[in-house]
Amino acid sequence: MTNVELENVQVAERKSLLDRLKVIGPGAIITASFIGPGTVTTATRAGASYGYAILWAVVFSIIATIVLQEMTARLGIITRKGLGEAVREQFSNPILKYGSMWLVMIAISVGCAAYMAGDLLGTSLGISTLTGISPNVLGPIVGIIILFIGLSGSYKLIERIMVALIAIMSLTFITTMFVAKPNLGELFQGAFLPTIPSGSIIMIIALIGTTVVPYNLFLHSSMVQERWNKPTDLKEARIDTIVSISIGGLITAAVLITAGAMIQGVEVSSAADLSLQLEPILGQWAKAFMSLGLFAAGFSSALASPLGAAMTVSSVLKWENGMKDKRFKTVFATVMIIGIVCSGLGFNPLDVLLFAQALNGILLPVIVITLLVIMNNKKRLGEFGNSVKANIIGGIVAVICTFLGIYSLIDAIKAFIGA
Repeated sequence: MTNVELENVQVAERKSLLDRLKVIGPGAIITASFIGPGTVTTATRAGASYGYAILWAVVFSIIATIVLQEMTARLGIITRKGLGEAVREQFSNPILKYGSMWLVMIAISVGCAAYMAGDLLGTSLGISTLTGISPNVLGPIVGIIILFIGLSGSYKLIERIMVALIAIMSLTFITTMFVAKPNLGELFQGAFLPTIPSGSIIMIIALIGTTVVPYNLFLHSSMVQERWNKPTDLKEARIDTIVSISIGGLITAAVLITAGAMIQGVEVSSAADLSLQLEPILGQWAKAFMSLGLFAAGFSSALASPLGAAMTVSSVLKWENGMKDKRFKTVFATVMIIGIVCSGLGFNPLDVLLFAQALNGILLPVIVITLLVIMNNKKRLGEFGNSVKANIIGGIVAVICTFLGIYSLIDAIKAFIGA
């Protein structure tokens, strides 16, 4: 091979890599959605309490998320319909049809609204740590910025913001993981040899529950339609899903690993506590690094929550104008305003959060099982329906999600009645 031919091959390889990176889009929005303040805090507490022992739960949750999100992305591209519309059309019985429609809309809308205040306060915590300004002041300001972004109706703008936030989180949390110098032997053991340490079951469920998120299934099936529109696009969509969500899993794992290496055995109240343990290594940059990561995590989740609610309602009710529809923007604005007001007042809507947790506990296994039924509907998907392998993996995920949902529901009921 001549030098010219070799150079052409190298250029082609570089272009190929660049082309692969260009497919990143809807999957990045899903990743940015589940990497929020709750995920970062849960992973920090998991590492501080159990070291690397339950890292396998992160690995499982990412595999489960990739499997489910690939299905719903395939559904959106092939049928040109969202999951909400598919759920609506799956049942002919009026009770099942309208019962499932309202269960989905109420559970996801209430859940997203209930968690908005926490997302905004989590975003503000990062800035507050550096500036000293109260999160109750910063929360509403961040919320108003997100409100204008959503009301722009621009998918491209949201996609670019989410990709940028993932880059920030990757840089922040993965860098700190390498700086922490974890024990690789223990790390791999925790990742690939599942164990359940005493008292860890709730933490394991929390790690899975903050990653396998019901509204992301609806969000993804609608978002892929903004980017792709034909069966030949499935390969790009699959690459986007696998790469984006794997990066999200790496970010979650990095937080857990850093906490396991630096603060195992320390009582943790929030992810911000991690910066104190990093100061001997990162010096004055420790607080800035963690603040930047928390801001990115909070902002991405706070943008995705109202987006997920609006996409779900839009899909179920068959609104056809996408993100530019006035009704879509009304749902988005309603969820955002609830979050802005609650974050400004410092209001922690415990009863609403428990109600949302209970609804999502019911909804998650129902949606996963319904998704499997829909993906095996040959009239709807033809040759693009689920394979036997996909059904087996999906079935395992459905069983785990059912256990997760039941446990989450029981936990919420106990907390509500003070048991």
